[in-house]
Amino acid sequence: MRRGIVLIQVCVLLLLAPTPLPACFWDYDTLQMERQRFPYAQELIAGHFLRHSEAYYQWRVQDRSAKPSAERSLADFDDLAVAYEKLGEHDRAIEVIQEKMASWPDEGRYESEANLGTFLIHAGRYEEGLEHIQRAIEINPEAHFGREIYQKLLVKYVIRQREQGATLPLKQRGNNGFTAFVFEQQQIPEEDRQAEIRKAVKGVLGMMRFGNYRSPILLEALGDLLLSNGQQDDSKLLAARAYLKASYEAPETKAKEEYRTKAAEALQMQFGKKLSELETELQQDIKTAEEYYSRIEADEHRWSENGKNLDHEFNLKYYKNPTLPYAPDPEVAQSGFKAKTGLPVAQLVQRALLYVMLAGAVVLLIVLRISRNRRRRLVTDQGP
Repeated sequence: MRRGIVLIQVCVLLLLAPTPLPACFWDYDTLQMERQRFPYAQELIAGHFLRHSEAYYQWRVQDRSAKPSAERSLADFDDLAVAYEKLGEHDRAIEVIQEKMASWPDEGRYESEANLGTFLIHAGRYEEGLEHIQRAIEINPEAHFGREIYQKLLVKYVIRQREQGATLPLKQRGNNGFTAFVFEQQQIPEEDRQAEIRKAVKGVLGMMRFGNYRSPILLEALGDLLLSNGQQDDSKLLAARAYLKASYEAPETKAKEEYRTKAAEALQMQFGKKLSELETELQQDIKTAEEYYSRIEADEHRWSENGKNLDHEFNLKYYKNPTLPYAPDPEVAQSGFKAKTGLPVAQLVQRALLYVMLAGAVVLLIVLRISRNRRRRLVTDQGP
């Protein structure tokens, strides 16, 4: 009986305590909760999102090239340049966007600078690319939710790490990787760091969505950020998935092994989750994503062979009747949930679990009391 009372007292003290619980308490975090904090991260890691096939970009090159340069619109130039870029023809993409800038020196400047900077970076011309990304930021710093800001930071991080001898992974032991670099460059005070991480995650996810979702550099940067969102709000499962996917995409065996080590380390404090289990789940997600993409690829091949306008057909089948929703703004998703309840998600779950513990303690006390009363009645009935 006394033990039951003590248990209830402990639960009540935990419930009322204003200080955070130890990190191990938060090992209950599920993938679903992590996805609520960072919507669409799981799908982008696996590649489960609307994207075009090579057949589409080949069609777009032919379609946009049909017009003479003098008759092309701003959008025609951008479409053609991006199509070349998606086909891996970086130099041709750079030529087309430079031709656009020469033809339209005063219009569409933000798009031109942003595209040219990205093409140069993908071509390995980092310093040149940074100059154009900086110009795009100066023209429109809020475009794409500030994605170019984090693109610039990531490129600067890659340059610095490589100058220090790092290959892949870029993060070496003894530092906090891309997250620490963002804080350093942006001069973010302690109280604003979680908000900055959310912005940076959104920026990196944007680069994956519209650039290369298979890039081990982007996947590593995402993993670094997901592990650094505060003791109670980090996302170990998503971070481990990002590192594990990076191990699949890294070109060298040593890098593959080190990314797998990072994935395992991310799970060390995640109660009840093994790397082998997470890998099975991730591989199933990747298989599902490939099946989804293969349907898009088949559609675009068929439309191309039948002489259809692929923009029109894709818009009708996928954009106007999407089978997969686009990612909501993570900050809107989080703030909307908080507005309804008055508390952030992590704190709500903490309170819920503590109430469950308290209810369990009360049930235990009742059982102990019933058991004690039964023993008393038995002794009374038996007499002296």
